[in-house]
Amino acid sequence: MTKSLTLRRPDDWHLHLRDGDMLQAVASYSGHFGRAIIMPNLVPPVVTGAQAAAYRDRIRAALGSKVTLRPLMTLYLTEATDPADVVAAHRDGIISTVKLYPAGATTNSASGVRDFDKVRGVLDVMAEAGIPLCFHGEVTDPAVDIFDREAVFIDRVLDPIRRKTPGLRVVMEHITTADGVDYVSANEDIGATITTHHLVINRNHILVGGIRPHYYCLPVAKRETHRLALRKAATSGDARFFLGTDSAPHPDRAKESACGCAGCFTAPNTISILAQVFEEDGALDRLEGFTALNGAGFYRLPANEDRIRLVRRDTPAPYPTHINAGDETVTVFDPGFPLYWHVEDPA
Repeated sequence: MTKSLTLRRPDDWHLHLRDGDMLQAVASYSGHFGRAIIMPNLVPPVVTGAQAAAYRDRIRAALGSKVTLRPLMTLYLTEATDPADVVAAHRDGIISTVKLYPAGATTNSASGVRDFDKVRGVLDVMAEAGIPLCFHGEVTDPAVDIFDREAVFIDRVLDPIRRKTPGLRVVMEHITTADGVDYVSANEDIGATITTHHLVINRNHILVGGIRPHYYCLPVAKRETHRLALRKAATSGDARFFLGTDSAPHPDRAKESACGCAGCFTAPNTISILAQVFEEDGALDRLEGFTALNGAGFYRLPANEDRIRLVRRDTPAPYPTHINAGDETVTVFDPGFPLYWHVEDPA
């Protein structure tokens, strides 16, 4: 049995750090990553290059000088987004990508897109400039079952947009279905992030034996067949699939309520969980690709040169069950099994 593993420092291509007290509390838990694509769905959202630069400064201040994480900023696409501002922000190194939220699809998405034709001009200039577009891939049509919204999104929204805007480089974020895996596997100029928690849980974890709000996320976890399809994709070595944790901290009072919000806070223990998953699937040799190479390749960035070391010990790694954020507490994602892979940073 492998007892230790040295990897290039991983990246997180989908991360929520929030703002204010929550940012101060959670930022350091992503400090073992080299880079992270930072989600812009604050209140109000990050919609201009100037706002992205200011948010980046707040993140850097929260991380402090000893943390290696480099925040890669994202603009929140709205129907009023200025194409020139997007191009200028990317050219000046302020942003790395743009995020499209269908209005009402997830946390703080009310300002998202309702009429996709109204953002056609932005998408055209993004394709010309080589700026990637990240999708929250779900329709919000109330007639569509929540467990079908990703598959319907591919047919109704994603594929038509890609056909109308050839050359647009797309990331289908946090895929949760075999449909998503199949679509990405069959196409070019597209990548997909897969979260840590969707490799571990299916919808039974949320609902069987009582409602477990800390497993509730959007897109919601699906059937076991879909979880297995995600694991096969993540561990396959296919460069189109890469890690995006979608680590999303919420106060426990908001999660454990009559209308609990969506999100799993996985930043603290993600790498240990992934090592366990890849070990179980006989794919430890592909863990570096999924966490450190594939995403960098898609975003046309060099892989991180420094390393982290994972050591498999007989005793589980000591991760907190909760963290404090100002007057709030946040529950850390529980994978449901002990984590024997310990992260040593630096190697």
